[in-house]
Amino acid sequence: MKILVTLCLLFSCGFANAQLYDLVIRNGKVIDGSGNPWFYADVAIQNGKVVRIGKLSSAQAKRVIDATGLIVAPGFIDVHAHIEGGESTTPTADNFIHDGVTSVVTGNCGGSNLNIADYFTRLDSIKTSINIATLIGHNTVRRAAMGDAQRDPTPDELKKMEMLVNDAMNAGAVGFSTGLIYIPGTFSKTEEVVALARMAAKQGGVYASHIRDEGDNVTDAVNEAINIGRLAKIPVEISHFKVTYKPNWGRSVETLELVERARLEGLDVTIDQYPYVASSTTLDTTVPSWVFAGGRDSMKIRINDPATRLRIKKEMVETLKKKQLKNYSYAQVARYAPDTTYNGKNISEINKLKGRKTKPMEEAETILEMIGAINRTQMVYFSMNEGDLTRIMQYPFNMIASDAGIARYGSGMPHPRAYGTNARVLGRYVREQKIIRLEEAIRRMTSLPAQKF
Repeated sequence: MKILVTLCLLFSCGFANAQLYDLVIRNGKVIDGSGNPWFYADVAIQNGKVVRIGKLSSAQAKRVIDATGLIVAPGFIDVHAHIEGGESTTPTADNFIHDGVTSVVTGNCGGSNLNIADYFTRLDSIKTSINIATLIGHNTVRRAAMGDAQRDPTPDELKKMEMLVNDAMNAGAVGFSTGLIYIPGTFSKTEEVVALARMAAKQGGVYASHIRDEGDNVTDAVNEAINIGRLAKIPVEISHFKVTYKPNWGRSVETLELVERARLEGLDVTIDQYPYVASSTTLDTTVPSWVFAGGRDSMKIRINDPATRLRIKKEMVETLKKKQLKNYSYAQVARYAPDTTYNGKNISEINKLKGRKTKPMEEAETILEMIGAINRTQMVYFSMNEGDLTRIMQYPFNMIASDAGIARYGSGMPHPRAYGTNARVLGRYVREQKIIRLEEAIRRMTSLPAQKF
């Protein structure tokens, strides 16, 4: 029997080496994503799949790549993307591909397509260069059930939201996401989120959360995400894990401890992170959330009423003081459609262009004018600390994720994470600063996200 098995193995090896492959990558250092050390091997690919890894010196191939001195690794999986809309205009997704990303999870921060079945049908016809999974977003289903109302849902409205989440999971969504700083999700209570997360949990989904606060109340917000996972019996992914603004710098010690404690309890809690000290979201987040209750028409009525406008600006200035910020120079415009000369300038600089002083009340006035002119202005906010960033990066259950969409080259002044997230981790934090090992970084970009989602 041993002789027969050996003969069979020898025959199999000989047959494999004699086979004509589509592609063989030779002489590279293979890092397989498991976290194990690299090893020298050849990689054979047939019909778009890796079919053999080993010493394939006699293997024949239509194309051969000599990878001497290079690393061969699986394509990266970006678990926190926002590609909705971009996949139609730029299906090649060049910014992801050039950063090594071949698969993304979109529908994050509570925003997704509502009809997931239709979305997947459209993706099939688009033929994107990247593989796409999606979550179903809380803000999306809440808006479909009850608009932008600032109240609890009625029993019927909650039932409708539960059915929308259930339908999305049946159609292939990988979980349920929240964006609890955004309208209308910020108006929800924990109990509502738990009810919807339970619907995703029934079908093996993940709960991915842009938590309610990443500043002064960050520990409460992390605890809320963990408790939702505990009550809904669902794995938790805390999005773009960070602590923001100077009064909170250093508190990543506390927030990471909360995650580790939850894991020791037996809860499946993981995090993701982009390697920059600046975040990116809309200009709306600088304005109190109550201003947007009831939708854009209601917002315009409020900001155009002199007394209410003054109240809004006073609240904005008070928030600045709590963040220990003198003005809005930390807030830089990435994309402002009505006037592209604003792109790349911060609010203080725009104020000067308008002939105004760089004082908070006058800058708040500029912000309200910009919000009133367009539905969405994309911003970059410089609010984080390098010490927290590197501490979070060292946490072993932390995935690398861009929090980016499909960027069109030459359009606006986008956050660099759209182009260089993985490259920055590998160049700055692996090679230069040696914060983590190369094999560990590749694990965070490949097998860990694959296992989670």
